[in-house]
Amino acid sequence: MNLAHLHLLLNHFPTVGTVIGLGLFIGSLATHNDSLKRASMLVLQLIAVSALPVYFTGNAALEAIQSRPDVSKQFVARHQDVALLALILMGITGALAWRGLWEFRGNARPSTWNVYGILLFSLLTVALMTVTATMGGEIRHEEIRSAQDVSEAEGTVSAIGAYVLNHGWVWPTSETLHFMGLCLLLGSVLTVDLRMLGIMKSVPLVDLRGLIPWALAGFSINLVTGMVFFIATPTQYTTDVAFYWKIVFMLLAGINVLYLTFDESWALPEGVDAPLTAKVVAGAGIFLWLGVIFFGRMLPFIGNSF
Repeated sequence: MNLAHLHLLLNHFPTVGTVIGLGLFIGSLATHNDSLKRASMLVLQLIAVSALPVYFTGNAALEAIQSRPDVSKQFVARHQDVALLALILMGITGALAWRGLWEFRGNARPSTWNVYGILLFSLLTVALMTVTATMGGEIRHEEIRSAQDVSEAEGTVSAIGAYVLNHGWVWPTSETLHFMGLCLLLGSVLTVDLRMLGIMKSVPLVDLRGLIPWALAGFSINLVTGMVFFIATPTQYTTDVAFYWKIVFMLLAGINVLYLTFDESWALPEGVDAPLTAKVVAGAGIFLWLGVIFFGRMLPFIGNSF
């Protein structure tokens, strides 16, 4: 199995998963069921995380077929544009869902703007994911391709990549922001994880919960700048095994952070040791984020694609 096969295996998960999450969310609004609402947010957040490997393997799939005479490069460019927009909307939906889970701590409920934001962006995401999936299926099947004008103009994704490569300030600026985002993310998450491992026992864990939104901000910065690098030179990444290990570690680390949205994870007063479950989660979190950093630094040295 290669990356193109992996894309074919995964590409329906974001669409179907978002539909399921949206259905659960609408059902929770209709029944005023907070447990169902929380479950729907969890589904949407997990699907947002899973959308990343789908997008990245999609580039590998396109590289595998773009030289075929029956494949329209312009249609492929449009598919890439819609896929990128769908990924952005899915990311916003996932971030809002995570925020909602965060606001569910204790007896609190998500704010009104958060609820309506999730509803709006999940609806938009379903629409864009459906269009993306349809166009993906039409790339090699002209007989089912909808009648539409496919211009010879350069796609938006290609235009962004060209801009990054042709303007010398973009890459180093993105690298700087990427490093700053990593410091913000890692510093926040490590502080919480180390407390759960027994360090800084004099600090109640609940006093550190304000760091988690900063960690989310750092992750968002890293995601945006990372996409800038990928869009500029996709082949450089899709042919590097270190990149895929980095994505695997990043996905697992993102799932690991979900533990911090549950109330029991914060019920750790001053001077008290965390339960074994919390320590395992904290230790795994540190290992996973260090793995993300390691494989990120190994990109130029493993795979020989840089």
